[in-house]
Amino acid sequence: MLKTRVIPTLLYKDFGLVKGVGFDSWRPVGSPMQAVKVYNLRGVDELVLLDVTATLQGRGPDLDMVDELADECFMPLTVGGGVRSLDDVGDLLRAGADKVALGTAAMADTDLVRRASDRFGAQCVVVSVDTRRHPDTGRVSVWTRAGTHDTGLDPVEVACRAEASGAGEILLQSADRDGSMEGYDLDTISRVSAAVAIPVVASGGCGRYDDMVDAVRVGGASAVAAAAMFHFTQQTPAEAKAAMAAAGIPVRR
Repeated sequence: MLKTRVIPTLLYKDFGLVKGVGFDSWRPVGSPMQAVKVYNLRGVDELVLLDVTATLQGRGPDLDMVDELADECFMPLTVGGGVRSLDDVGDLLRAGADKVALGTAAMADTDLVRRASDRFGAQCVVVSVDTRRHPDTGRVSVWTRAGTHDTGLDPVEVACRAEASGAGEILLQSADRDGSMEGYDLDTISRVSAAVAIPVVASGGCGRYDDMVDAVRVGGASAVAAAAMFHFTQQTPAEAKAAMAAAGIPVRR
């Protein structure tokens, strides 16, 4: 059985790391390099670094920053934000990213995922599926442009299309639960995980170790990502893996 990964998420905005609630990230939480060095010492499975303003500002990835971080990052690194073309994907991989997350671009150019997978391999292509639940109907849809534009599409449809196009992984993020530490959107995670064969990374809402256990046992996630939990509590990735192992979930120790 594959090991379940525990993945801290770093949100980069302008000059440093931030965290907030509901994709409104405003609270400074340190520097990317400092975070990378801390997580190196803690031996985490992977890191996700998302530039949360690149797409809205109409700019590409900060390649210099990624290059500097990759030199010090001794774990797989997924980078997203501002990726608009096949050249951006290649530039990030050459700068040191191990995987590239495609969100808005994957929705705007339906063939980009396929071309990236064909050129660089499915293992480095992650499709970020950001969701919000409509309060009036309860229906969940996929949003782009840092959670500001509603596509009206169901996340299962988007995830299946990404898999068919050659994506190697789905990063499933709940904007509603982001930063709340009230638990993952288990219903959406379950629906998407059941619909695709590629790994699904649950993200958005994790506040305690039991949330991670639920995302795997109930939701069927292959990996769990968290940000606020690691920024604002004393909980650690190592303790998270110990709690998951105690619950019978295989993890990398």
